[in-house]
Amino acid sequence: MAATFQIFLILLAVLAGTALLARRLDVAPAILLLLAGIALAFVPSMPSLELPPELVLLLVLPPLIYSASVAMSWREFKFNLRPIVLLAVGCVIFTAIAVAAATHYVMGLPWSIGFLLGAIVAPPDVVAPLAIARKLALPRRILVVLEGEGLANDATALILYRFAVAAIMTGMFSLPKAAGEFAVIVAGELLFGAAVGWLSLRVRQRARDPQIEITLSLITPYVAYWVPEHFGGSGVIATVACGLYISWNGPLLISSATRLQGIFFWDLVIYLIEGMLFLLTGLQMRSLFEKSAAFPLHDILFATALVTVMIIIARFAWVFPGTYLPRLFERVRRRDPSPPWQWVFVLAFTGVRGAVSLAAALALPFALPSGEAFPYRDLILFVTFGVILITLVGLGLGLPLVVRLLGISQAGLHEHRAELESEIAARREALGAALKSLDDITDDRELSDEVVKLLRARHETRINQLPESLDPGVDDVSAAGIDLTRELIAAERKFIHVLLRDGKITDETRRRIERDLDLEEASLANREYRKTPL
Repeated sequence: MAATFQIFLILLAVLAGTALLARRLDVAPAILLLLAGIALAFVPSMPSLELPPELVLLLVLPPLIYSASVAMSWREFKFNLRPIVLLAVGCVIFTAIAVAAATHYVMGLPWSIGFLLGAIVAPPDVVAPLAIARKLALPRRILVVLEGEGLANDATALILYRFAVAAIMTGMFSLPKAAGEFAVIVAGELLFGAAVGWLSLRVRQRARDPQIEITLSLITPYVAYWVPEHFGGSGVIATVACGLYISWNGPLLISSATRLQGIFFWDLVIYLIEGMLFLLTGLQMRSLFEKSAAFPLHDILFATALVTVMIIIARFAWVFPGTYLPRLFERVRRRDPSPPWQWVFVLAFTGVRGAVSLAAALALPFALPSGEAFPYRDLILFVTFGVILITLVGLGLGLPLVVRLLGISQAGLHEHRAELESEIAARREALGAALKSLDDITDDRELSDEVVKLLRARHETRINQLPESLDPGVDDVSAAGIDLTRELIAAERKFIHVLLRDGKITDETRRRIERDLDLEEASLANREYRKTPL
């Protein structure tokens, strides 16, 4: 037990150090974490660590999907539903078939094994590409489609995976039956996920305690995921539906205290989960290397290269027609004009595979019902890990170069400016609405003139603090002003500590003052966001 805890502490230290190095090198942390895991795997004193597939599929995946769903805008998800479904369902199925055909005709694998391998490597991971894409100031729509695809594509892949495993285990497969089950699973999970989201919000609203509400929010994704998964579904679609329901309906039902604490809690949880997941994925290299002795190196490299090329080609072959063919219909074209081909190219290029694929490969049974070894199990493991490594490092490092060559960051910067302008307008209008509400309340109730005057002055001051322009030099809250404000806050903290040390205030008083200073300092992040170069 002590040794296990020591290894956990080592991994935490590696996670923190690697993330810091990634920030300085301006590289996606997932890439360095995977490489760090591979390096750790071959450290002589490091024990061989196996990644339990249940850890990913049952414990790690639900909170990752739920958190991303809650952060997703339901309005943007609904508007981009067509491209998201085409990628999350159509592209996954198309990729699985393409891999099955390539491995069957080129390598001679059975169709069932090829389709199983295709289902495993078909769903792209969303963590690393989005981390890179957000830094590149890509257009908002590309980010929304990538995030929406990442939410739902695991569901399609895991359902195909289960169909393929069942077909290999039983030797039977019926396409009409599988299609019918797929439709029932999707419909059932959508309804169940929305019901879990509705119930979760009502229970949390009655709790009226941030700690209890955050605990319930942690339980929510597991309820949404485990129940459908237990009855043969994927659980992913239900978790997505639950998260989207809470994203749309939660703001008016969740208290401010819960929201402030919950944001920090979930940010930390997701940071640790994602980091550990990529580290553990890299650590599998040692056990895979030991098993590879039974296979000719040429066969492993050839199979990995073939499957990697096929998934990249299949994504490009699907994304471009999937983008432009629907717009042959005037109704679609009028509602949603064709995007520039550069946007489509970036969307097709971000086909990085992740830990879900490896977990699915590791979850393969070791033997058939007859007692024979599961066919090609180790080969599937080698190829899956190779595909993750090549796509994460190759496509992940290549994405910034592709974006620069295509010159699409400028569109993202224009969107960024428009978003900030709409934010300032919304803040101004919301404060105006609050002042109007104050007038209405004053007419209906007998309030002290001094209180009304104070509240009015406070809101008018907030309105006056909003910048009139986004042009550099016009906003009085300059970058230098923000840095100076931080220095002044630090001076306040030091003085408060002196008062505490001298016994002039209590610890409780110090904590209340520090909380106000923390909130003020956190608000500077929003001002810095507005100062981002446009």
